[in-house]
Amino acid sequence: MQAWRVHTPGEPREALRLEEVPEPVPGEGEVKLRVLAANVNFPDALLVRGQYQIRPPLPFTPGVEICGETEDGRRVIATPSLPHGGFAEYVTAAAHALLPAPDTLDDAEAAALHIGYQTGWFGLHRRARLQSGETLLVHAAAGGVGSAAVQLGKAAGATVIGVVGGKAKARTAEALGCDLVIDRTEQDLVSHVKEFTGGRGADVVYDPVGGDSYTASAKCVAFEGRIVVVGFASGTIPAPALNHALVKNYAILGLHWGLYAAKEPASVLACHTELTRLAAEGLVKPLVSERVPLSAAADAVQRLADGTTTGRIAVVPALDGGPR
Repeated sequence: MQAWRVHTPGEPREALRLEEVPEPVPGEGEVKLRVLAANVNFPDALLVRGQYQIRPPLPFTPGVEICGETEDGRRVIATPSLPHGGFAEYVTAAAHALLPAPDTLDDAEAAALHIGYQTGWFGLHRRARLQSGETLLVHAAAGGVGSAAVQLGKAAGATVIGVVGGKAKARTAEALGCDLVIDRTEQDLVSHVKEFTGGRGADVVYDPVGGDSYTASAKCVAFEGRIVVVGFASGTIPAPALNHALVKNYAILGLHWGLYAAKEPASVLACHTELTRLAAEGLVKPLVSERVPLSAAADAVQRLADGTTTGRIAVVPALDGGPR
């Protein structure tokens, strides 16, 4: 089969090689899946660069979420077992963690209903306890993680402020249903949030960016607001001023979805059931901006790493003659 592999960490276009390799053999408790669609995530770029908290043995194939088909014909969502990631024709995955792919979504959309939406649901509902009528501020609102949070916030009855970088991404955030879109390249985030909320600020901030985005969030979070720290796509990990959190009465909440998968797997299944319901009712629909063949996966990972993409890019092996 064909698979993209990393032999030496580096930038995706240089480090990834498309190779002919043996099909992976399932270990105990695993199943082999034919890849129908694999979504490109920011952790994939970090894996290729050797900057992720998990460092699989070299050589490895990135690709942390897929929609795949079991040998008995079931369409499922899975997190592949590294080092055999999703940018390949076949993967292995833990049998107990397979989730049924919603019938209302195509393969690329189903794959995208996994990590980003699970992270959004746990972040907004389990950690931040978002309530109907509250104001939710979402950074990188046009990206894969941010667009999921926007849709989940709207589904929960929140007023959603989307923060983006550039006019094209602003149009995407508007189409997602944001009540206010702030282009951070042209507008002052803090003053616009305070003006829009009548000086109160945002009740919940969803931040997968870190860096300056976090700093601005702390300046416009509401009394008893909650800042959910999801990631650091900016490359800068902020150092929160805890005295500021004390005097303004706001909470800083960390969210690592993988811990729920490890410590509370039943909660992941319950979340998926809720997400499937929301998808069936049309309240959420993953934003898949592109569907590219397997041969274009390295370029897709590079463009995501460079911050030029919106929504999710799905790698679909069948588009360039993969197994059917």
